[in-house]
Amino acid sequence: MSSEGLWVWRHARPDGATGRCIGAGTDLPVHWRRSKRLARRIQKLAQRERLPKIIYSSPLRRCAEVGAWLKAWGWRHQQDSALLELDFGAWDGRAWEQIARAEVDAWVADFVAYAPGDGETLAELLVRAGNWQPQAGACLVISHGGWMLARRWRAEQGQVLPTAAIWPKPPRYGDLWRL
Repeated sequence: MSSEGLWVWRHARPDGATGRCIGAGTDLPVHWRRSKRLARRIQKLAQRERLPKIIYSSPLRRCAEVGAWLKAWGWRHQQDSALLELDFGAWDGRAWEQIARAEVDAWVADFVAYAPGDGETLAELLVRAGNWQPQAGACLVISHGGWMLARRWRAEQGQVLPTAAIWPKPPRYGDLWRL
C-alpha cells in the first residue's frame, strides 16, 4: 500500500446526533473514549505505514478532539475550516421530522444548487472539498461524512453533478477512506 495520498477518517459517533440534521453549525461532543480509540487507530496506521505525525481536522469537536489526543502524543495538529461538514443553516441541529417536507423536497429537486436552511449548497461543498490541498505527500485528515462524499465525488466524477437519487451514503463513523 502506497503511503502517498489522502487518508481521511470520519469522526467517531457524536452524542445526540440520532434523528437530527447535523452539519457545520452543530458542534456535538464525542465521548472521550471513542475519540481516543479513533486516535489510537490513526496512530497505529501511521506507524505501520510510516506516515508523518501530522493530522488535519475540522475545527468541530467531533473531529478536533481526536486531533487533540494525537497532539498530546507528540503529533502536529492543524484545524482547517475547509474540512467542515455542509452548513445546513436553519436546519442544523433540528430533528429531521421538524423540517418541513416541502423544504426537503425542494432540496431533493435541486440537490446541487439548493441551500438547505439557507446554509451552503452542495455545489459549494463540492468546490470546497475538491479544492482542499494538503501538504505534498501523505496527508492524514479527520473530517465529516458529507465532506468525504464531496471529496470522493469530485475525485471520481470531476465536474459531473450529482442528483439526490445517485448521491452515495456516507461512510460509517470512524471509517477510513483513501482519497
